[in-house]
Amino acid sequence: MSEHMSKPADKYSPLYFLGSVGAGGLTITFFMYLMFWVSHKGRPVPIYEDVMTAFSNGSTALQAAIAIALIGIAVFAIMNIKALVWNLSAYSAFSKTEAYEKLRNSNAETTLLARPLALAMSVNVLFIVGLVFVPGLWGIRETLFPIAMIAFFLIGVMAFTTIGDFLGRVLTKGGLFDVTAHNSFAQLLPAFALAMIGVGFAAPAAMSGSPVIVGASLVFSTFFGIASVIYTTVAAITAFNSMLHYGTAEEAAPTLMVVVPIMTVLGILFLRQSHGMHTTFDSHAAPVETLSFLAKLLTVEIIFLMLGMLILNRQGYFKDYIFGNQTSPASYALVCPGVAFNVLSFFFVHKGLLAIGIVAKFSVVYWALLALPLIAQFMMIALVFRLNGQHFRRRPIAAAVPAE
Repeated sequence: MSEHMSKPADKYSPLYFLGSVGAGGLTITFFMYLMFWVSHKGRPVPIYEDVMTAFSNGSTALQAAIAIALIGIAVFAIMNIKALVWNLSAYSAFSKTEAYEKLRNSNAETTLLARPLALAMSVNVLFIVGLVFVPGLWGIRETLFPIAMIAFFLIGVMAFTTIGDFLGRVLTKGGLFDVTAHNSFAQLLPAFALAMIGVGFAAPAAMSGSPVIVGASLVFSTFFGIASVIYTTVAAITAFNSMLHYGTAEEAAPTLMVVVPIMTVLGILFLRQSHGMHTTFDSHAAPVETLSFLAKLLTVEIIFLMLGMLILNRQGYFKDYIFGNQTSPASYALVCPGVAFNVLSFFFVHKGLLAIGIVAKFSVVYWALLALPLIAQFMMIALVFRLNGQHFRRRPIAAAVPAE
């Protein structure tokens, strides 16, 4: 026997796009520090000038938080783009193989939606990078919004084309969809992609001063948001029925928590829409209504986090796939729920509890409420580096020596 070096990622799956999505999500978790700790009066988001002013005039603690945030945003934005570029190259090669054709004719065809999901996430990440690192960008935002909306439209076309290929195949005649292999929430990936495109479309609603841009943003983001809700509902109900019959597929078990990032993305989508309707069209929502809305979303997330952790622990998933020798690209699906919980918790505390005055900013209660999402953030950072090491580090594997 001889040995040669190989790595699990050599056996490509579109689910590796989730590695890019996870890194992008971590970029957003660090942006939350700036969003809620840096003053940005008169603007919905902090920009470069706000960050520099706060860093120059702020306390030592604030300066440290800003420094950590900027480093975190830079590091994970680079990881996001690097992973996206690698995936696009690997996907191009994969699309010319027999394995790709086999995937296109199976339930796993919906994993192809990880590509538009990752592309939409990277557009959102680049916008954050521009906000906090590029001086004067806010002054030309009205020029950038139409460009961003065109980008999201093209990604949306890609997503709906892929969904159409899948649904057109399996719904035209029976027997083409394996219900016994539907025993996870893997089929919710298209809903996640649609939600991510929708939240990108919603950004101009919150940030533009043009009624035309805001109106277009509201319409397009609503379309993708509602499409995501419909797809989530149908796919989750049918998948749960299959799981009750056949149990949860072990390798795809992390997808049980994909509802969590869908809820966070849709939540931000509707918050952006609400802000745009308030600033541009004088439609007002009471802070307590926002609290109630965010509390409902957070409740859904906690329920699915508990369900997912229950099943993963019962199946020994972490022992086998995270700390053991087995690998699965579906493991990257574990990053998104932790990231999403962190982000929605920040909004719940600041746009909910602080906004109605029942919690004081930087009080003991405030930090107690943020402790769990901050722990989740750093656990997801550790998980990303762990998974990258497992899947992209070369390891020796035995190879047979031909007989003489």
